[in-house]
Amino acid sequence: MFSRRHLLKNVSAGFGYLAFASMVAADDSKSKNPLATKAPHFPARAKRVIFLCMSGGPSHVDTFDYKPQLNKDHGKSGKYGGTLLKSPWKFSQRGESGLWISDLFPNVAAHADELTLIRSMQCDQPVHTGAMTQMHTGTAQFIRPSLGAWTLYGLGSENESLPGFVSLNAPAGAANNYGSSFLPAIYGGSTVGRDGRGTRSARPGSGGESVADIRNPQLDSHSQRRQLDFIQRLNRMKLERDQSQPGVEGIIESYELAFRMQDALPAVMDVSKESAATLALYGADKSETEAFGRQCLLARRFVESGVRFVEVTHGGWDQHANLTNDHQARADGCDKPIAGLLQDLKQRDMLKDTLVIWGGEFGRTPAAQGGDGRNHNNKGYTTWMAGGGVKGGFSYGATDEHGYASVENICHIHDWHATILHLLGLDHQQLTYRYAGRDFRLTDVHGTVVQDILA
Repeated sequence: MFSRRHLLKNVSAGFGYLAFASMVAADDSKSKNPLATKAPHFPARAKRVIFLCMSGGPSHVDTFDYKPQLNKDHGKSGKYGGTLLKSPWKFSQRGESGLWISDLFPNVAAHADELTLIRSMQCDQPVHTGAMTQMHTGTAQFIRPSLGAWTLYGLGSENESLPGFVSLNAPAGAANNYGSSFLPAIYGGSTVGRDGRGTRSARPGSGGESVADIRNPQLDSHSQRRQLDFIQRLNRMKLERDQSQPGVEGIIESYELAFRMQDALPAVMDVSKESAATLALYGADKSETEAFGRQCLLARRFVESGVRFVEVTHGGWDQHANLTNDHQARADGCDKPIAGLLQDLKQRDMLKDTLVIWGGEFGRTPAAQGGDGRNHNNKGYTTWMAGGGVKGGFSYGATDEHGYASVENICHIHDWHATILHLLGLDHQQLTYRYAGRDFRLTDVHGTVVQDILA
């Protein structure tokens, strides 16, 4: 999503706006807003989603999938080759539910009774790009709309002045993860920050700047509105001439949203009025957790303001070597912020209808790589959900005794997607979009809702 300055700054030169604006009426009727709130297929358990994306593939056998047999067989030859490597971290039973969670996530573990651990995940790709694309779009072979785009398409947004789908700290080159593909462009994600950059606006005492060109130093709001009216008149003339132009329709709505965002977005991004206690809750007051803590706090502020889907990326989980130090560092950077987010949502009475999701594109092997590392593993890994209508303190599915592969209640990524949409009140088989002569959906021809995790 571009700001209105970025969209409009060259219009005067290109179209001779000042000379011809008086020739064009600016009172066109607006097309129906595609972001208007839509009724779900059936009563929803969750109204909104915060997806905490752990890019790189965190190790399930070191975080949320306790394997005592792996510890016993440390140093032995693995079933599929290599030497088995026990977890460097101790697992303990947490909360009244007794979920086994490792010492990598002590703060998240304090919220064990809010979590549903899905310990039987599978996807089709053992490589990062393919697995990450499938996790976001349902397929690794083609460019398809992302989970966030499908959600926004199905439900609309609750705030017409903010994007309905925000991707915080999206990695460079990851446009497929938040793109709309053949869905109208308005359903694509708006990126805020990239690779840890661009979110300085969230620092305490900031003025609220959040994305490039969000303010226009050359034109006031009234002049920009006149400029935009002229452009939109031209766009609608083309739309009337061509009858059907989904791309133009998307541009019309995107321009209008960008104009409104200039006023609304900085206010949401400015956390200078958040209390010191809130900043400390998220770890936004400590250097180790400041970046991700700030992003989790922004995620709460976005969903509180009506944004439907927020994704927050936390990268660096690809430990083929130096697992002990680097997995610890990754966890130290996000454990407190995630726990703070869960606590903040709960004390605001928002967790009950906000679905929080945690997970990476796949897990890691039980066998060692290079002595202190683990390779990719798409045959069995763990994700978790909290709030939004899922059971608390619940474990679903299982991998084998060493954690190589899912063997009980297998949850394929298509099932995962179907379940997320179901929690939002959307039938994954009915949420379709006709393109290139056939109806497409997020789950293609697959997917079964995991009923057992529903509260």
